[in-house]
Amino acid sequence: MSSGKRKWSAALLAAALLAVTAACGGGGDGGESAGGTVTLRFSYWGSDARQKMTEEAIAKFEAKNPTIKVEGEFSDFDSYYESLSTKVAASDAPDVIQLEIRALREYADRGTLADLSSSVNAADIDAKLLATGAIDGKQYAIPNGANAFSLMVNPALVESSGQKLPDDTTWTWDDYVDLASKITAGSDGKVTGTQLSWNPAYLEIYAAQKGESFYQGNQLAMSPQTIKEWWAIMQKLIETKGSPDAAKSAEVGATSVDQSLLGTNTGAMGMWWSNQLGAAASASGQNLELLRMPKLEGATTGGMFMQPAMFLAASSKSEHAAEAAKFIDFMINDPEAGEIILSDRGLPANAKVLAAVRDKLPEADQKTLAFLDEVRSELKDPPAAPPKGASAMEDILTRYSEEVMFGRMTPDDAAQKLIAEANASIAG
Repeated sequence: MSSGKRKWSAALLAAALLAVTAACGGGGDGGESAGGTVTLRFSYWGSDARQKMTEEAIAKFEAKNPTIKVEGEFSDFDSYYESLSTKVAASDAPDVIQLEIRALREYADRGTLADLSSSVNAADIDAKLLATGAIDGKQYAIPNGANAFSLMVNPALVESSGQKLPDDTTWTWDDYVDLASKITAGSDGKVTGTQLSWNPAYLEIYAAQKGESFYQGNQLAMSPQTIKEWWAIMQKLIETKGSPDAAKSAEVGATSVDQSLLGTNTGAMGMWWSNQLGAAASASGQNLELLRMPKLEGATTGGMFMQPAMFLAASSKSEHAAEAAKFIDFMINDPEAGEIILSDRGLPANAKVLAAVRDKLPEADQKTLAFLDEVRSELKDPPAAPPKGASAMEDILTRYSEEVMFGRMTPDDAAQKLIAEANASIAG
């Protein structure tokens, strides 16, 4: 998921997508020029740095394919899906579309995406990772990067508070809370042990440790008790000052990783996607490390999982399907594209591209790669694309979590209402 705390209007997305008809278009006015040059539109989100890298990769593709031009349609993440859903609803879908796993089924089930099974080479992508882009036997999206939700730590801030880094192969949630509170106390409050996270991936990991799945079909599969126990970890962190209070937690929870407590050197730990280590380290200017998530005592699995950082997909109504597939193939499989993009969209999903660029990766990404190699055998299978409506889950989870942390709702009441609202969102 690339990343930080991501909020986008699921209601707006759903409303716009409901307006999609069988005439979903692609290419708009792109078409073919008098000179025989085909123009593709490529819709994606990201930072200014990503835009620069992507434009460089596009230029390389165009140099290799002089009869194909690619027009990037770039935006920040907050406005991306609103803009994309409006284009799709107006039968003006881009030829090539960047998506994350939460949005995949929203678009695939409405006929917006092309089946890329026979048009893009995916032989060098891990089969389980590739399967996350398939729905009902059709490969609607190709993963171009992978990451895992992990715990990041600043060793210097831990040690300056008089504490030691944990043994992350054995530590428990109680150990995590205890360490966080001791870091805050040991620094006289100058550094907070950790910050709260309401990312659905965190809850998915915790639920897996209890033997529960996040979703089953079009329903949440977690018990109310599991959600309440998950909130109890956060409540204990607030009580012991291992994290900020509810108000400050809500404030910093809405920031990007570079503005987080970890990124501003006012917190020693935080939970983020592994491909965000570079951004966090750059912001902090200090050495940061990745750790396994803590475990429930007696749990048979750590619950962590690899998932696509993002996908590339093509419009089912593109007038230039072959050229769109060729561009996707280049972005996924060409080492020259990999050398430009590196790990900006997650560590390359293509094993040969990763091997070609691994020595060129920045130091933080080298650490991420080493960490993922270390934990790979412990990870559960990547999750399938969640049901339609799941794009609202992070907003729902954040809202009820804040109600509990502020003491405005009891955990019992909030868990029941969260499940009811989430199930209504994903029911159909």
